Amino acid sequence: MGFARTCSVTLLGVEGVVVEVQADLEPGLAAFTLVGLPDKSLSESRDRVRAAIVNSGETWPQKKLTVGLSPASVPKGGSGFDLAVACAVLAANERIAPKDIADLMMIGELGLDGRVRPVRGVLPAVLAAAEAGYRHVVVPDRTAAEASLVPGVSVLGVRTLRQLIALLNDELAPEEADDPEEGRPDPMLAGLVVPGAGIGTGFADSPAPDLADVAGQGAARMALEVAAAGGHHLYLKGPPGAGKTMLAERLPGLLPPLTRQESLEVTAVHSVAGILPPGKPMVDIPPYCAPHHSATMQSLVGGGNALPRPGAVSLAHKGVLFLDEAPEFNGQALEALRQPLESGHVVIARSAGVVRLPARFLLCLAANPCPCGRHGSRGGGCDCTPSMIRRYQGRLSGPLLDRVDLRVDVEAVSRSELLGHLGESESTRTVAARVREARDRSAARYEGTPWRTNSEVPGHELRTRWPMAPGAMRPAEQDMERGLLTARGLDRVLRVAWTVADLGGHDRPDGVDMARALELRTGVRRGVAIAMGDI
Repeated sequence: MGFARTCSVTLLGVEGVVVEVQADLEPGLAAFTLVGLPDKSLSESRDRVRAAIVNSGETWPQKKLTVGLSPASVPKGGSGFDLAVACAVLAANERIAPKDIADLMMIGELGLDGRVRPVRGVLPAVLAAAEAGYRHVVVPDRTAAEASLVPGVSVLGVRTLRQLIALLNDELAPEEADDPEEGRPDPMLAGLVVPGAGIGTGFADSPAPDLADVAGQGAARMALEVAAAGGHHLYLKGPPGAGKTMLAERLPGLLPPLTRQESLEVTAVHSVAGILPPGKPMVDIPPYCAPHHSATMQSLVGGGNALPRPGAVSLAHKGVLFLDEAPEFNGQALEALRQPLESGHVVIARSAGVVRLPARFLLCLAANPCPCGRHGSRGGGCDCTPSMIRRYQGRLSGPLLDRVDLRVDVEAVSRSELLGHLGESESTRTVAARVREARDRSAARYEGTPWRTNSEVPGHELRTRWPMAPGAMRPAEQDMERGLLTARGLDRVLRVAWTVADLGGHDRPDGVDMARALELRTGVRRGVAIAMGDI
């Protein structure tokens, strides 16, 4: 009889759970039993592991083999257990010493020829291993850089099972040919690069679009600056060709670079989704996700037949989620955004389990004023009936828009603005510097609290711990009495007013800051200019 154990990790969303892989050999009819609540892909590992061991020049044990995955109550899936199962079997068969693998964490898929292939979610798996006290992990060679992002963990990247066996036995590791799949583009990345290459996924090489390219649009540019400084959601409404998409593509460039902790959170989500390109394991700038309006609810908030995978709201975590032609999206998909907009995460329940995915993103909506797009435009010519316009605009529900802090009408650019703006508009670098200064002010104010941006602070906290200047709240209270603001809307205006004050260098918002915040929220003119440079 032989027994051996090692460890691997199963992922529930973006959180890893350490799994002990046990192998037991007993006399009897040759059979391979896998227990411990495996899914279909994991059950198929029996054939992969057998072929990989035999094709690596080792002998398959002709005994009764039982492999158990503990804890048995946790759902397990994927091909990342292959390497751990193979080594446990070899140790039970005394090909390698059981003590050498007892404290190793192993993650990787095995090909039938014994090659170790990369799997999704290596970063969150290694993070879970580190939290559980493991200090040595074995991963596919192509994901070793990703695993090395976790401090305090020694990472061994291997190309083949034969190479790992030699290293564990202190033998000379054989020379392995390059993997023919290495360097090929991942089919999962096809179509992922969205308009605005360079910011689409946070790691493209082309330069990000510059705000200096935008002609005119003073109010919209100011709204972009306020949105970036305070993390406020934004709604751009205007005719086709006015520059709504152009503005949204430049919003990520105004956001500060991700901190180390934020980079790990974002990279973990992208790793689970399988969209980290080879050679660039770390996402260090805010991601930008712009799904097509035909996207389903599952693709937006996450889902799947088994345990859910991240959707667009999670892929945009700590970055920007841009929904162009927002009224064309499925109504249920749009309404599903309401919960993550409030909480900063999404909880998805399926028969296989419940997962919690991060979703602290900045939402940017863009829409035409009517189906033809010419309602209210300078040139006129709208062919839509009033009922058509109402139905079109009604696709964005009141509860959803109530969670959007800034609403700006984007007018069509005039010929003089288009031809005369060269060299006059502020660049992304200039505006981003002001955004960083404003964020530094808010971070200093909220030091010692769980909040970092104004959009995260509950309204009652702002009213009690950080009161506004005397009389500054009166216009907002009057709008609430008129029905222009809900209680939620009042809190959001208060947050925007603090962001306006931070951009202006004020200790606390005054009446002018509140008037600007109300105008950005309701669109009602307050007699206060909100062009670039006025704050």
